Amino acid sequence: MFKLQENGTTVRTELLAGLTTYVTMVYIAFVNPTILAEAGMERGAVFVATCLAAAFGSALMGLYANFPIAMAPGMGLNAYFTYSVVKGLGVPWEAALAAVFASGVLFLLVSITPARQWIIDSISRSMKMAISVGIGLFLAVIGMKGAGLIAADPVTLVTLGDLKTPAVAIAVAAFILIAALDARRIHGAILIGIVAAYVAALLLGLAPFSGVASLPPPIAPVFLKMDLASLFDIGMAAVVLTLFFVVLFDNTGTILAVARAGGMMLPDGSVPRLERALVVDSTAAMAGAALGTSTTTSYIESAAGVNAGGRTGLVAVTVAILFLATLFFAPLAASIPAFATAPALIFVGCLMMAAAKDIEFDDPTEYLPAAVTIISMPLTFSIADGIAFGFIAYAGIKALAGRWAELRVAVVILAVLFVLRFALL
Repeated sequence: MFKLQENGTTVRTELLAGLTTYVTMVYIAFVNPTILAEAGMERGAVFVATCLAAAFGSALMGLYANFPIAMAPGMGLNAYFTYSVVKGLGVPWEAALAAVFASGVLFLLVSITPARQWIIDSISRSMKMAISVGIGLFLAVIGMKGAGLIAADPVTLVTLGDLKTPAVAIAVAAFILIAALDARRIHGAILIGIVAAYVAALLLGLAPFSGVASLPPPIAPVFLKMDLASLFDIGMAAVVLTLFFVVLFDNTGTILAVARAGGMMLPDGSVPRLERALVVDSTAAMAGAALGTSTTTSYIESAAGVNAGGRTGLVAVTVAILFLATLFFAPLAASIPAFATAPALIFVGCLMMAAAKDIEFDDPTEYLPAAVTIISMPLTFSIADGIAFGFIAYAGIKALAGRWAELRVAVVILAVLFVLRFALL
C-alpha cells in the first residue's frame, strides 16, 4: 500500500518517523482548546475535536496521498478564528465554523482546477512571506499577552505586564527552555516546555490537577454546530476569503518544504501527488469544521519525521493513531493554564517570522507592502485586515510607480474588493 521498498524505507523507520512527528506537534492538543475556549467553545469538546480532526486529516493524507505529512488544527488560524472573527467582528463561533467549512469547499474547488496555480503565481513571493511573518507576529503578541508580559494601556495602547508574578517567570523560563531544546534539535521541545511550565505551576499552586487520563469528554457541544445560514451574510465573505488564502499558501508551502527536505521532488521541481495532498487538505478543513474546530492544515513539523527517515504515508497514519490515543488525556489538557501554553505561541510565532529573510528588501515596491501587511496584523488584531491593507498597498504602489506589468489580474481584483469592503461594509 505505501510502497516502502520503492521509497527506500522500512516499517520500523516509518513508525519511528511517525512518532517523531507526533511528539513535535502534539502540543496543539493542549493549545488549541485553550485558544478556542476564549471564543466561547467548550474546552473539553474542542480537545476531542482537535484530536479527531488531526487523526482524520493525517490518516487521509497517508492513505490517499501517501505523503509523510501530518495534519491538525493550525496555529495562527485558530488565533484568527478566536481573536479576529469571534472577538474582533462579534461573529458567533458557530458562524465562524461555517466560514471554515466554506473556505475548505473553496479550497477543494480551486485544488482540482488550474485556478490554484493561477492564484499562487499571481501573488509575489514577498507578499506570501509577509503573510506568514505577520501571522507569526500576531501569534507572538497573543502569547505575550497570555503570559502576562504585556497588558493593555489606555494611553500607550500596550505596556509591560506585572513582571513580578510567578506566572510570568514560569512562561519566560518555559520559552527559553523550548528555544534552547529546539536549538539542540531535540524533538518535542514545545511539548517539553509546556509540561515543564505546568509542573512548575502545580508546585507553586497556580494550577489545578484534574488527573492525567480518563474517557474522552463528549464532543456534542461543538459537533456539527456550524451555522451555514450565516454564510449568506455578505460580511462573511471576507472571513471565508482570508481563511482560504492563508490555507492555500500555508498548505502549498508546507507540502513543498517537506517534499524538498525528503528529496521527494522531481527534477523539474514538481511534487508527485501534489493534487491529492491538496484535496486532502481541503477535505480535512471541512471535516474539522464539522467536528468543531478551526481550520485543519498540514504541519511543517512533519519535516522532523522526514529528517528521521520517513518517506511514505505510513508516517501520517502512525500520527493519526497516536492522536486517537491522545483522546484519553483530556484531564491533563484541561488542567494546563494559559500562561503555560503561551510560550508555545511565542515560539511558533518567532519561527514563522523567519520567513522575513525571503522578502525582497532591495525593491521598495515589494518590501513596503510586505511591511504594511506585517505591521497591520498585530496592530489591528486581525489577519484579514493585515492581508487587505497589504494587497491594497501592493497594487497602489506598483501602479503609481509605473510598474503595471508586474501586477497580475488576481491581485488587482483582490485589492479592489478589499477597498470596496472597507468603503461599503
